[in-house]
Amino acid sequence: MKICELLLKNFGKFTNKRISFAEGIHILYGENESGKSTVHTFIRGMLFGIERGRGRAAAGDTFSQYEPWENPNYYSGTMQLESGGKHFIIDRNFDKYSKSVSVVCQEDGEELSVKDGDLDMLLDGLMPSSYDNTISIAQLKERPGVSLAVELKNYAANYYVAGDSDLDLERAFAKLEERKKEADRESREALRKKQEERERLEQEISYVWRDIHRLSQEQERLGEEIACRKERREPEDLEVRRVIDEIRPPKWRIHPVEILVFAAALVISFILIPKPFSYFVTIVLFLCCLIYVWNRLKVGKQEEKTEPEKILEEITPEEEKIPLMRLIWEQERGAEELREKQVRYSNLQEQLEELDEVTEEQKKCDRQKMAAQFAVQRLKELSDELGKKLRKELNTRASEIISAVTGGKYTRLIIDEGLEMSLLCGGKRISAGQVSRGTIHQVYFALRMAAEDILHREEYPVILDDTFVCYDDMRLERTLQWLYENKKQVLIFTCQKREEEALERLGIPYMKHELGTG
Repeated sequence: MKICELLLKNFGKFTNKRISFAEGIHILYGENESGKSTVHTFIRGMLFGIERGRGRAAAGDTFSQYEPWENPNYYSGTMQLESGGKHFIIDRNFDKYSKSVSVVCQEDGEELSVKDGDLDMLLDGLMPSSYDNTISIAQLKERPGVSLAVELKNYAANYYVAGDSDLDLERAFAKLEERKKEADRESREALRKKQEERERLEQEISYVWRDIHRLSQEQERLGEEIACRKERREPEDLEVRRVIDEIRPPKWRIHPVEILVFAAALVISFILIPKPFSYFVTIVLFLCCLIYVWNRLKVGKQEEKTEPEKILEEITPEEEKIPLMRLIWEQERGAEELREKQVRYSNLQEQLEELDEVTEEQKKCDRQKMAAQFAVQRLKELSDELGKKLRKELNTRASEIISAVTGGKYTRLIIDEGLEMSLLCGGKRISAGQVSRGTIHQVYFALRMAAEDILHREEYPVILDDTFVCYDDMRLERTLQWLYENKKQVLIFTCQKREEEALERLGIPYMKHELGTG
């Protein structure tokens, strides 16, 4: 891909600013506040757009920082690209109210569908993070971001396995971790439901056991009472009393016949016994009759207050059969209820024992969890294995670059997992943190260029914004020489004359663009 032309219609300080590019090295020169960073940001914005921040973040975001100084509602520009032998024009409106983007092929006038991913296809899958970590080095941002390590892992997993770069390794890890968490949640939910069911069964078992105990005691009581009723016999004197009670009216305490008998006895004794003995005998008999009547009256009152068992003694045998039959019926009904409770108790015990067994749902959750865990482990092992293979390739390419830009002082750049880097000098390994600032910037440069060569099939322009501030003259020349020999298009933003003078000394052709002073 090659950038052919930029038109900053209304972007930052520029209005209708046009800059044309060809292959080779371009120097975009300007003093401080001349707009170098504005043009650099414009290139990125034309490729990927500029999103406005939300809330407090919107006050200092890129959108607000480069909003047009004049007529801010007209916030737009165009970029002409060459890709695959064809020329395309990207037209963007950054305005928050009328934001839009269109891509048109100049050769046939066809308008590409940005919504359907035609612009991504035109850029050959170049993403903003990859752009920032490889081909574009912003001012004071020489060190690549941590996302470069993720991109390299993804690239390794795809390139060595599938031969393309469609798989997102980090997203795959995230999906598997989410599946593990989901399986854990399902397992915990199943255990929670099982515990609730256990508590419910234990509570019901407790209630049923109390009912069984109560019914058993009731059965024992009824059995004893029925046995006692069957063994009971009526005394002989009760029969005599029943005969008398049948003769005597039910509500009379003394029968009239008894009074007539007593009166006749008194009259006969008074007449037949000689006087004066008749008086004595009559008086004695009268007193005896009086005592009998008194006792009968007293017994009548006591019978009204008699105890339950004495009342039962006065119940007829036919009447006694009724409560006995009721007791037997209650015993039979209680026995049936007791059997039902015992069967229910047995069933509840079986259900409680079944809860201790592992259910199919729990087995399924465990299998899913184990499968996700195994997939994560295997994917990690594969990622580590392929990462080692990629790092070997990355180290080889980065070592070639660092050796070229340092004049062979450092023959190897060793890049470990997580982009921890060290240098090999005279057979001695030196941590990147131990070298000078200029050298560490060259290390970052070598890493970016090596990663760009590996990650991108399409060759993109290299965009450098005041990147060589810490380079000495010799290493600056070597770096420019390497760029001239290895890159088709290089855009160098600078506020110094050093790059231009070095190119002059090296005899390397270049184009210079004056951005003016602000």
